[in-house]
Formats: sequence, C-alpha cells, structure tokens
Amino acid sequence: MAFGAMQDWSMRISHVIDHAAREASGREIVTHWADGTETRTDWAGIHLDARKMAQALLALGLTKGDRVASLAMNHSRHLVSWFGVAGMGGVLHTCNPRLFEDQLEYIVNHAEDKVMIYDAAFQPIIDKMRDKWPTVEHYICFDSGEHTTSFEDWIGEQDGEFEWVEGDERDPCMICYTSGTTGNPKGVQYEHRSTLLHAMAGLQTSAFNFSGSSVMLPVVPMFHAASWGLPYSGAMAGIKFVFSAVNDPAVLCDLMDREGVTDSAGVPTVWLATFQYCDAEGKDLPKLKSATIGGSAAPRFMIERLMKNGTRVQHAWGMTETSPIGTVGGPTANWDELTFEEKVEKTMKQGRPIFGVELRTVDLDDRSTVLPRDGEASGALQIRGPWIIKRYFKAEEDATDADGWFDTGDVAILHPDGTMQITDRTKDVIKSGGEWISSVELENAAVGHPAVAEAAAIGMPHPKWDERPVLFVVRKSGAECNAEDVTAFLTDKVAKWWLPDAVEFVDDIPHTATGKISKKDLRERFSDYTLG
Repeated sequence: MAFGAMQDWSMRISHVIDHAAREASGREIVTHWADGTETRTDWAGIHLDARKMAQALLALGLTKGDRVASLAMNHSRHLVSWFGVAGMGGVLHTCNPRLFEDQLEYIVNHAEDKVMIYDAAFQPIIDKMRDKWPTVEHYICFDSGEHTTSFEDWIGEQDGEFEWVEGDERDPCMICYTSGTTGNPKGVQYEHRSTLLHAMAGLQTSAFNFSGSSVMLPVVPMFHAASWGLPYSGAMAGIKFVFSAVNDPAVLCDLMDREGVTDSAGVPTVWLATFQYCDAEGKDLPKLKSATIGGSAAPRFMIERLMKNGTRVQHAWGMTETSPIGTVGGPTANWDELTFEEKVEKTMKQGRPIFGVELRTVDLDDRSTVLPRDGEASGALQIRGPWIIKRYFKAEEDATDADGWFDTGDVAILHPDGTMQITDRTKDVIKSGGEWISSVELENAAVGHPAVAEAAAIGMPHPKWDERPVLFVVRKSGAECNAEDVTAFLTDKVAKWWLPDAVEFVDDIPHTATGKISKKDLRERFSDYTLG
C-alpha cells in the first residue's frame, strides 16, 4: 500500500532516545542521590542502559503491552526506565509514593503491574504493600541491592545489543493515575504518538524553549503527570539534565550554581522553600533564565521576586489527562511594550494554548452555552487535542463529549489574545447570592500578607446568601496577625462582597498527594463549622 510522497516513520519513543544518543551523545546527565553521592552519565549512557533494560525485561518473560511500575524520585536510572520499558514494547506506570496505601494498592492492581522498580528510600512502602500486589512478580531496587536485586546488577547481565521492539505508534507507552481526590484514582494511558507530539510541542519557543545549551533541573517529580513531558522534550533537544533525588532547597541551590542550571520547573512551594532558605542564609537566588511554575497558581510576590532576579517566569497549566501541557505563559506579542507591573499581571495568568491544544469555556449552569473569549466571562474550562485523554484506562465510556471536548473541572476566563486565567475548580468555586466568588483569587491575595504562610478559602452555608467564603490561614513561623489584619489587607485586592465572612487560623492545611490544597479534606475537618 502506498501512503504518499513522503517516507513513513512510526512515531515511537525509541526514536527520541536514538536521536539524543546520536546527536547529543556526550551531553551530561547528573544525579544527586538521596545519600549525598553524585553520579554522571550522558545520553549515550542512557541509550545503552535503556537497551540493556529492555533486554532484561524480556529475559524476565515480559511481553509487549505488559506494565512495569516505578516508585522513584528524579534520577538517571529512572530516566533510563522511561526509554527501556517503551523500547521493549512495555508500558511504564509511574507510581506516586505520596498516595495513601489503599490508593497504591488500587493503582498497582488496577494496572496489573508485573515488575516494580523502586528507590531504596521507599523500601518501607514496598515491605507494607508487597502482599497486597499479587500481580507483581519481580522487585528491583534502583539504588541498592540490600533487600532485592539492584538495578545496576540486573541490567549489567545484558550486553545492550538490542533492536527496539517495533509496533504501532498508537500503542500505549505510559500510564499515570490521577491523585483520586474523589473516589479511586483513574488511569490515564499515554500513547507513543501522543507522547511524541506532546514532547515536540514542549519545544516551542512559547513553551520550554529548549536548545542544546539548556541545562534543566526539574523539581517536578518524574512520578507526577509524566514530569510535564520534560524527559522526552529534553532528549529531543539534547539538553543537560541535573536531577536531585531530594528536594532540599540547600541541595537544589547548590546544584543550580555548580552545574550552570538555566531552567527549572516545579510547583510554587518549591520556590517558597527556596526563598526561605536563601533569606535565612543570606544567599542570592540562583540565576536562572527560566522558571516554569505549575500545579497551582503562583502568588504575585513570588513572580515579582523571580522576575526582578532576571528569571523568565511562566505559568504552565495542565493535568494528568492532558499529558499534561495545556497552556504556557510565554511572552506575548506586545511584551516589550508592557511595564513591569503589566508583565507581572500577564504572568499571573496561566498562559496561552500551545499548538495542538484547543480551549473553550462553557456556562457553569448551562454547559451547552459556549462563552465568549472577552476577558470577563468565567465558565467551565474544556479542552481537546491529540494528547488529551479520550477514555480512562479500562473505562467503558469516553471521558469526552461527542465533539472531543474534555471537561477539566477548572473554572477559567479566556481573554481575547488567547490568554487563559484559572479562577477556581468547579467544585471549589463559591456561589454567593447567585454570583461566583473565586476561592483561588482570595487565597492568592491572602498569601501576599507578610505574616501569612498559606491560605485556603471554602464556601460555608449561609441562610441568606447560600454560601459565604471562610478563609483558613496558617501564619508564618514567628509572625503575628489577626483576622482584622488579614481582612484589611484584602480590602483593595478583591471585590468588597468577596471579602471572607470569617478568617480562621489553623496549624496546617491538608494537601493532596500531589501537593495541592485538599478542599475536600478541609471541608470534612470543619464540617460542623457555622457562620455567625
């Protein structure tokens, strides 16, 4: 059968690592391990080890389509598994070690994983869960052979003379599960084709903007939402990676300085910890060219401080179901004409869709009504594209509507220039007197107070207004403030009718396994709370 005038080329993961080894063979991959030691390899070494791993998996009796689980942090051997598993036709299942035990039991059994490869730091989890994972036949430790076979010994038995397993570009290559804030986690199965398209999109100037000179230290975990696709995009560009198996700000800052890191990516709490460390030690912030922030919205003071440090700050928005990149906040066409304050305002939003993604918002009460992109209408955010989920793993029904639109669960505003602004989650938005109040905007305004470390707003029942916002606040260590101070601070930052009816101080705010504020757990904790 003739396809056309161009060569046929199956879009499979193996092409990515082959390219990196061929065109950037000596570009370093540095790992700082949990025990403080450091190792160095390069793309040629990752390529060889991935082929050895593929051989080793086949020697265990695995076949095409079998699932291999990892329970690990960021390091070069974990990177090897991203290519080795796909290269033998398998499916890598990156497990989040922060999930509760019942969730870990569920996802490994649901995925029917046959091999578990893990970090020694998670040996206690393995010991607890081993009897609850009947499908797992083999256990291999990435960084130690004290309790089981070590990764290096295991792949060391192979010679690396291996041809990648061929297959269709729509074969699965990876599974990531959602954090399961309601019900059991859901599996999102990525394909070779969707993964390559996503990785190429990540190389756009408006996204990660990698070049061969880029040095990336990803703080976003490799077990979370495919590490934002960074391992694949980085391999395509042949960048230098610097990994740390620990997220200690002292370690991260030292690595950034010593290894010439130009780019980093992580959630806002990473930068909060970095600020605190640098302030306490009297150190300057690392001189990065770019910091990509996702997971939750970064507060204004964080963006301002990084930008004043000469760092390009860009929000990235997405979710496990979107592979995960949906939008990135790169500079707009009129960027050079904007004042610093205008640039901060623009950066606080979640950016614009990269090529391959379509967004729309629909009315919260009538989902059949598509809202205008006028910078004012706030509605339920929907998305579609070639790396957006169609159906959850093992589900019988599609997760999208007939036209391919996936409901993200976010509430957003779309601006005329395409900029997207997340205002809340559909389950967290507060409806007071028939009008919507954004809990996210309230929280971001509150954490700008010098005495506030963290804040969470939820709607509480009200006899007249249906719901009214209550703000729960964690004070910074050694800082003092009261409810009146916080309310006064908010008066010129949000609409008057958005001001919380109460400000309650708490020792901690619950979080999900991915580090986001858990409004569900907060509501349960204060289920008996009454206003007035």
